[in-house]
Amino acid sequence: MSLPKKCLVDTNVPKTANLATQPDLDSDIADACVLACIEAVEHVIKKRGLIIDAGDEIFDEYRQQLSMKGQPGMGDAFMKWVNDHRYNPEYCDRVTITRNGDSYDEFPTHDGLNDFDKSDRKFVAVANTHADKPPILQATDSKWWGWKDALADVGITVQFLCPEYVEVKYAEKMGT
Repeated sequence: MSLPKKCLVDTNVPKTANLATQPDLDSDIADACVLACIEAVEHVIKKRGLIIDAGDEIFDEYRQQLSMKGQPGMGDAFMKWVNDHRYNPEYCDRVTITRNGDSYDEFPTHDGLNDFDKSDRKFVAVANTHADKPPILQATDSKWWGWKDALADVGITVQFLCPEYVEVKYAEKMGT
């Protein structure tokens, strides 16, 4: 899988990467998906290519779900890296977004996005505001599969690291 130098990383990417060292016996996530997430996290760190919001909403979400100690998993190592480098423009692009109720002024207008998950709107607002319109890396959140076409219509790319998994989960949820 080819990843761009700069991208946004949905929180489920480092969380899924952590499954390599913190297995969840109830998880149906394939080892190949976990490996793809580890590789994506390593890519962002090595390329110094993370994009986050200047108000630290994405960072705060990471911090709630990952360990600031940087261990035991690769997702936790990513968390420590973000903490240590988020203010260094050589490592991270910080984009200003403006909260507006449950959404953001920078969240695109499209009928297919009216029911977009409120907690994930920050990722889309940042991607939409950044000059390069970078992709959002997504691992296991199948809701994004249903929004990918509407997002593409407004110039936002979602790069699915585990496309088979999310497509099947989305079909199960939609009853198709």
